[in-house]
Parts: sequence; structure tokens; C-alpha cells
Amino acid sequence: MIRSTLPRDTRRVSASARWALPLLVLLATIPGAAAQSNPDASAPRIVRSNGHYALLVDGQPFLVLGGQINNSSAWPATMPQVWPMIAAIHANTVEAPIYWEQMEPKPGVFDFSNVDMLLNQARAHNVHLVLLWFGTWKNGEDHYVPEWVKTEPQKFPRMIDERGEPVQVLSANSAANLDADRTAFVALMHHLAQMDGTQHTVLMVQVENESGAIGAVRDHSPQAEKEFDGPVPQTVLTAMHKSPGTWRQVFGFQADEYFQAYSVARYINAIATAGKQEFNIPMYCNVWIEYPRGYQIRGYLLPGFDYPSGGPVQTNIAIWKAVAPALDALGPDIYSADRGFEKQVMETYNRPDNPLWIPETGSSAAFGAEFFYALGRGAIGFSPFGLDQTGWTFKPGEIPQELADDYGMIGPMDRVVAALNAQGKLQTAVEEAGETEETLHFGKWTAVVGFGTRQPDGEAHAPGTPHHDAHALVAQIGPDDFLVTGTNCRVTFSLAAGETGHMQILRAEQGTYDETTWKPQRILNGDQTDRGVNFRADVQYVQVHLGTY
Repeated sequence: MIRSTLPRDTRRVSASARWALPLLVLLATIPGAAAQSNPDASAPRIVRSNGHYALLVDGQPFLVLGGQINNSSAWPATMPQVWPMIAAIHANTVEAPIYWEQMEPKPGVFDFSNVDMLLNQARAHNVHLVLLWFGTWKNGEDHYVPEWVKTEPQKFPRMIDERGEPVQVLSANSAANLDADRTAFVALMHHLAQMDGTQHTVLMVQVENESGAIGAVRDHSPQAEKEFDGPVPQTVLTAMHKSPGTWRQVFGFQADEYFQAYSVARYINAIATAGKQEFNIPMYCNVWIEYPRGYQIRGYLLPGFDYPSGGPVQTNIAIWKAVAPALDALGPDIYSADRGFEKQVMETYNRPDNPLWIPETGSSAAFGAEFFYALGRGAIGFSPFGLDQTGWTFKPGEIPQELADDYGMIGPMDRVVAALNAQGKLQTAVEEAGETEETLHFGKWTAVVGFGTRQPDGEAHAPGTPHHDAHALVAQIGPDDFLVTGTNCRVTFSLAAGETGHMQILRAEQGTYDETTWKPQRILNGDQTDRGVNFRADVQYVQVHLGTY
């Protein structure tokens, strides 16, 4: 049983915790954010309220502080190299693959030993799971389909490219392929419902992995050609604001990729729909995104070669949202050190019809910036790739320290952060090269985050130095009350333009969270609050009560 991170009795609030009640009010105002007696009603789900999303776990908002393990690490022999990493980075969730080839070694014969191993070990280590279904697609190819599928191409056909040659991708236009994958996925979800229906170890399931096609832009099999020459379905026309016609007539040179997107989205929607009938928890697709020119493997932009054609890349999102409504989210996999591009991708997928969820990102990226970008845009979670010590990305004893520091900062108040983000009360600031400060606006109040402080060893961290690691989280927890934390920065409050009077800090209190209840430790004043609330490299949580004179 996963230990609940919710207060045992939310009615018992310390009299000294002046800011505990506003947070409980926030929790109560999120639709469905209350423990319910019906096990199905309390199962993990994603909800939207007032333009903001929340992942609810046991009826309360939950922030995924995740780590995705390497592709071949979800085995009993390698999991001992996973858990030390997960503990060291303070993650609350592990993303782990489920391999179709292992789970169904013969048609209709299922082996759930790896699934049960993951459930049991996650519970023993007090973390949650996001399971990744490596079925028809893995990185745009068919690597993880069972041997009995790979060796029967007549029964389970592959895609045909424009030259008439098969490629290493199962056809999304084949009913036999769909039926085989769907049957296996339904068996998995049925087993999860039996083993985890009330414990909620598993938060979400990823349906396939970076779906789409590598090796061809679209399928040219006989069935695909027949559909391609026919009319574009109305769901696609409506989503893309187009008039009727064939695919080529409607979409011109983009017809091949859009047709492939429709085919793959329809296929995966059928799988997700069937799976949810067994166990209705959130399901999503991760995305091998389309990168700007200069990022590509071959130096030019071509679907089917530089990224899987037909996947839910930036230009295909509208088709996927229309054709695959069973999916709760489309989550971009971000492998870029370009901060501007990272922000652009997050803004693209942070849509009114799609929660922001970063299911995969490079283990060598600047985690602090990317993690805080995601938090500031209301993300329901963040999960870098390769977080184990098997030697593929990290050797025994190695950890990504920046990620560990940031998860260590947010982890003790992850439920609080999730609730604030679900209400749109939270903003972040991230140091950029050459920038000395960033201004955050909260109605009548303004918070200016200045980057760079004097370190405990006396070294000055000034904007423009190689550090560039300053970041801050500022959340409004009451009309005049704020929760603040950060690294290597200073947060200064003032009245917004047009407001009358002069700002004063009535009280600045350092403390910690016991789950969602604030536990004050000391009142800050003097050097700690003069010209702003100062944060160095050590973790501090400060609640500030403002007033005027």
C-alpha cells in the first residue's frame, strides 16, 4: 500500500499555522478533490478547472516528480540499480516500461511477472508508477512486438514505403495488428485493475512510445491506399477547418503526414478506449517532437526520418486531439539545451484541451531551468530519462545533482505545489543569460526576482556568470500572502502600478510542510528580509504576509 501523503485529519490545523487553511480551501475548490468512498471515484484522473489542470490521486492534486528508467532496466536483475537513484533524487514516481514481447511470449499466453515485480517493489520503496506500454511502437518502429508477430508478416503486415518496400513498422491500417496489440493491452489493464484497483500505485499509463513511422512518411499498403484515396473523415476536417475532399485534395503536400497521423491516432485511440473499459486511469502518448532546422539527424526536416511521421508532433496536435479523445494528454519528450525552444514546446502543448506533462527529457539537460519552466506553466509532472545506475546513463553512485536538489526542494511540499498550480496561483522565475531579474505579477502585488546572491563561501553569484542556475517559485496563497522558495536569488515585493500606499512586510515566516500543513520555525527579519527575501543554495520555505502604510 502506498503511504498517503495527505493529512490524516484535515480538520486538525495548528493554530500557529496561519496559512494552512487557505491551502485546504484551495484543495476543496478543485472539482473532485476530495476523498470518496467509491474506489473507482478515487482512482487517479486528470481534471480541468478554470483553465488549469490537476492530476488527482486519492482525490487530491498530485505533482509527479518522476524519473524514467532506461529501456532495458525494468527487469528483476536490473531494478536493484534503479532504486538507489530514485531515492537519491527524491523522486515520488518511477516511469517503467512494460514489454509486449515479454508479457505475451505466445499468442494469448500472458506473463505478468514483470508487472507484479514493479508493483511490489514500488510499494516497498513508497513511490508511484507510470507504466509505459512498449507495444506496436517504440521510437517509431516495432522493436518490442513479440517474436510471433515479427515472424508472420503476412498476418501482421508492416508498413509499405513509396517504393513498395516494407519498413520496420507495423501498419496502423491493419485490423490484425490493432487486434493483437489491443488484446494484449486489455489483458494488461485487466490485470492492473485486479492488482492495483484500490491501491493507486499506478498513476498513468503511456500507450505506446513515440508512435509514428520511421522509414516512410505514410503507409502505402493496399488498405492504406484505399483509405488515402477516399474522403477525409469529418472529424479531421472539423479539427483542421477544411472543406471535404480526398486527402490529397484537402491537404496537398502535407496529405501523406496528416493521413499517417490520422491512422496512428485512430489505432491508439482504439487501444486506449479498450484499456479504459478494464481500468479507467489516465492514459497519454509521449511525443518525439519536431525540432527546428539544425537539430535534425540528417540536417533537413523530413517526417519519417527526422521524427516519426504521424506522431502527435506540434503540427499534428489538432488531428490527434480530435481522433484520439481517449487519451488524456499528449506529452512532449524534450531533448534540447535551447531554453527558448524548450519554452516554445511547453507553450505549444500547454493547451486548453491538453494538460502540460513532460514525460521524458534528456538527463544531461539543465534540469533546474526546464523543471521550473514546466512548474510555471502548470505542469502536472516532470520526468527525465535514464535515471538508474545501470551504467547506460549513470554509473553506480552517480546522480544528476541539480535534479536531486530541485526535487529535494519541491518534494516536501509537492501536494501544496500541485494544488496551487491547479488553481493558477503559482509562478516561477528562471535566470537567463544576461538577465538580472524577472518580474511576476499577482494582481495588486508584484514580485521581482533578482538573480545572484553572495554564497556562503563568499563567492559572488552574479547574473552573467557561468552559474545561470538561479530560480524561484512564488505562489499566492491568500490576498496578501505568498509562499516563496528558490535558489541563488532574492524576491522583493511591491505594490503593482496604480495601487496606492507603500508595501511593508508584516510578517515573514520560515517553516516546513507536514504534508499540506504549514509548520513555522522562525520569524525572519533584518538581513534576511532587508531589500527582499534572500535565498542561497540551501532549501528554505518562507511565507510572507504583506500590508501597506
